[in-house]
Amino acid sequence: QVQLVESGGGLVQAGGSLRLSCAASRSIFSINAMGWYRQAPGKQRELVARITSGGSTNYADSVKGRFTISRDNAKITVYLQMNSLKPEDTAVYYCNAEALSATMGPFRSWGQGTQVTVSS
Repeated sequence: QVQLVESGGGLVQAGGSLRLSCAASRSIFSINAMGWYRQAPGKQRELVARITSGGSTNYADSVKGRFTISRDNAKITVYLQMNSLKPEDTAVYYCNAEALSATMGPFRSWGQGTQVTVSS
């Protein structure tokens, strides 16, 4: 497993900004991509943004133009800059790492989640 530690959630007014960080522990596993997912009450977990080790990114349509994902490979850390936040962005945000084990093959690790609440 890859240990993931998230930080940066909180309460913000609509239109405000937050920055989430997710640091991965150094391990023997190769991390191919990292991303952020979110889950609102009563809803399924959904992809917010993902970035590969090569820097390719993809975003949910609902956050394009407002959120930016970035990655520091040296620190094995991924960031999510969230601007122009809306009440519908309220959710628990989870960091995810797509890793590869020589013996187990590909697997995913998850962070503990961080709450983001946007008030109207």
